[in-house]
Amino acid sequence: MRSKGAQISIAVVCLILGIMLAVQFRTNSAIQATQTDGRVAELTQKLQTVTSERDALAEEVLGLRSKLSNFRQTDQALADLQQEIIDANMAAGLAAVEGPGIILTVDDSPLYYQVGENANAYIVHDYDLLNIVNELKSSGAEAISVNGKRIIAMSEIRCAGPTIIVNADRIAPPFEIRVIGNPDILESGLLMPGGRLEQLKVLGMPVQIQKLEKVEIPAYTGSFRFNYGAPVDYKEKAE
Repeated sequence: MRSKGAQISIAVVCLILGIMLAVQFRTNSAIQATQTDGRVAELTQKLQTVTSERDALAEEVLGLRSKLSNFRQTDQALADLQQEIIDANMAAGLAAVEGPGIILTVDDSPLYYQVGENANAYIVHDYDLLNIVNELKSSGAEAISVNGKRIIAMSEIRCAGPTIIVNADRIAPPFEIRVIGNPDILESGLLMPGGRLEQLKVLGMPVQIQKLEKVEIPAYTGSFRFNYGAPVDYKEKAE
């Protein structure tokens, strides 16, 4: 009887233990399932957040690329405009320039004229300089100065008593004419038969030509006055 009662007791204990184990297993499974579902939900939320941030950053990158492209175009436009201004200043003589060319020096004759001779035949005149400048321009001169005075489209070379006026300033001999261009072509243009330089040599005027790899010519420093001229408005004409 005792043995049978012990067996029954053991069977009951085992049953209870089995029930407890089953309940615990189900509880752990439920807890794990709950935790897994919560973790998945959390990860899903984070993924959505990261995706939204990625899309926002992508839009920002596109915007920045567009702005960068605009900046580059603006920078290029400004660079082109600055280059046009530089070229315009060089063409107008408003910028100092340097390059290969020649330096021509012309002076009054050192000879003493005799009584009865015309003294004007022994000096360099304004028209001499003007003819020389024109011959240099015809030979491809890109920039010219006379005694440091830059020759531009509005420059004047005229006589003023014993001196010559260039750009409203008086200059006196010797006359140093600096020119930028092809040195060989400039020299050939000056030394052509019948040219003004040949005539000055015949009259005994000292003439010297130096061909140089680098000649510096200053910028025009005078003033511009437009009392009558004005830019043409082609747009208004088209309308």
